[in-house]
Amino acid sequence: MTDLTALTLSEALDGLDAKEFSSEEITSAFVQAIEAANPSLNAYVTELPEKAIAMARQSDERRAKGEGGVLEGAPLGIKDLFCTEGVRTTACSSILGEFTPPYESTVTSNLWREGAVMLGKLNMDEFAMGSSNETSRFGDVTNPWRRNDGNNAKLTPGGSSGGSAAAVAADLCLAATASDTGGSIRQPASLTGTVGIKPTYGRASRYGMVAFASSLDQAGPIAKSVKDAALMLNVMCSHDDKDSTSLKVAQPDWTKAVGAPVKGMKIGVPKEYRVEGMPEELEKLWQQGIDWLKDAGCEIVDVSLPHTKYALPAYYIVAPAEASSNLARYDGMRYGVRKEGEGLSAIYSNTRAEGFGAEVQRRLMIGTYVLSAGYYDAYYLRAQKVRTKILQDFQNVFQEVDALLTPTSPSTAFALGELSDDPLTMYLNDVFTVTANLAGLPGISVPVATDHLGLPMGLQVIGKALDEEACFKVAAQLEEAANFKKKADRWWL
Repeated sequence: MTDLTALTLSEALDGLDAKEFSSEEITSAFVQAIEAANPSLNAYVTELPEKAIAMARQSDERRAKGEGGVLEGAPLGIKDLFCTEGVRTTACSSILGEFTPPYESTVTSNLWREGAVMLGKLNMDEFAMGSSNETSRFGDVTNPWRRNDGNNAKLTPGGSSGGSAAAVAADLCLAATASDTGGSIRQPASLTGTVGIKPTYGRASRYGMVAFASSLDQAGPIAKSVKDAALMLNVMCSHDDKDSTSLKVAQPDWTKAVGAPVKGMKIGVPKEYRVEGMPEELEKLWQQGIDWLKDAGCEIVDVSLPHTKYALPAYYIVAPAEASSNLARYDGMRYGVRKEGEGLSAIYSNTRAEGFGAEVQRRLMIGTYVLSAGYYDAYYLRAQKVRTKILQDFQNVFQEVDALLTPTSPSTAFALGELSDDPLTMYLNDVFTVTANLAGLPGISVPVATDHLGLPMGLQVIGKALDEEACFKVAAQLEEAANFKKKADRWWL
C-alpha cells in the first residue's frame, strides 16, 4: 500500500470509495505521522488520536450502509480559531485558558455533517495576529521546508494559519481549515508550497470563529491541490442565519471550474504590485505565470489599482480598531483566565496584561488609539474612506478583466526570529494580500516554483466578488503548467 498520508484529498476519497483502504486505516496513518512529526514542527496544539479513530470507525460504518457524505472518512486538521464542541479552543492565546466550547462553529459543523474526521486543533498566531506563527502561546510552528544551502535554520510557515499550512505541507492531514484577515491563508500557503483560498467575504459563516476583525475575517481551506481546495470550499461555505454578514446567494460546485478552459479570459496585471526590493526571482516567476496564461489563450491586460499603496496603512488601522472592540470581551469575568487584583479595574488590567501576548497588546493599543475621541476622524474614518477607494479601483478594473494575477508574498520563508523585532517589516508580508480583504474579494494562492534556496513560491489569483470560479479556473491552469510536485524532505523522521 502506498503512503496513505501522501495522498491528496481527492485521491484519498477515491481510494475510500474503491474500498482500497478504510477511514480507520488512513486516520491511523495520520495519527502516527503526527506523533512522529509534531515534536519537531509544532503544527498541532491539541492532538485527538482517540476521537479521530472513533470518528473514522463511525465513518466506515456509514460507508458500509451507503450513507457517506462528500468528505466521508477524510482526516482533516482544524485551526484553533474554530470552536469545536467539547474540544479546547483557545485561538492560541493564554487569555482563553482551557476554554472548551459547548457549541460547534458552522464551518466545522458543515465538515462533520459531510463525514470528515478531526485529527486535532492546529497552531496559529495568537488571535490570528501575525505573519510568521511566532505569537502563539504554544510556541512557534516550524515550516517543513528547509533551505538547500546546508543552513538548517528553522523557517516560518507564514501566519496566522501557520499550523494549517505546515500540517498540510508535511502530510499531517489531507487538508485543513484556516482563516484569512489580511492574507493568513494565502501567505502561509505560498511559504509552504500548498494551495490556499480566501472566498468572497460572507461566503463562509463566521459563527463560532474566534473574532479578530469582523469586517475582514473569512474562513477558507489550505489543501494540497486546487481541486482539493475546491472540494473543501464546497463544504465549508454556506448561508447561515447566525451570521448577519453571511450571504444568501447561490453556491456553485467549484470543482467543476477546476480544469475548465481559460481561453479567452482577460487577466489583469496590476503595475502597483511591482514593489521596490522585490526579489528578481519573484519578478521572473510572475512573468512566467503571465506567459503560461498567454499560452493557454488568455489575454493579458496591464491594469492600475492606484490606491494600492494605501492598503497596508488602511488595513493596520481598520483591523486593530475592530480587534480592540472584539477583544474587549476578554476581561476575566465569564470564561478563560482570571488574574486577581484590588478591585474590578485591577482584575481587568491584570487579566489582560498577562493573558494577551505582546503582538496582540500592540495591536489593541493601536486600535484603541485610532478609535479614541479626537483621533477617530483622522484615522479610522479616513481608513474606511481609503478602503472604499480600493474597492472602487477593483470594480473599475473588473470591468475590463476577469481576474488578476499577482505574486502572493514578497518573499519566501524567512527564519524564525529574523523579523520578530521589526513589526513594520513583518507587516509588509501582507502587501500583496490585504487588498482582497479590504475589498471583500476572493483570492487563491497556488505553488508554482522554488527559489534558489529550494523554497516554494506562489502566485495569487484575485477574482471578482462571488466569482471564485474564475480563481479556480486560472489557478488550475497555473497548477497544470507549473507541474509543481516538490515536497519538503521529511527531516524530522
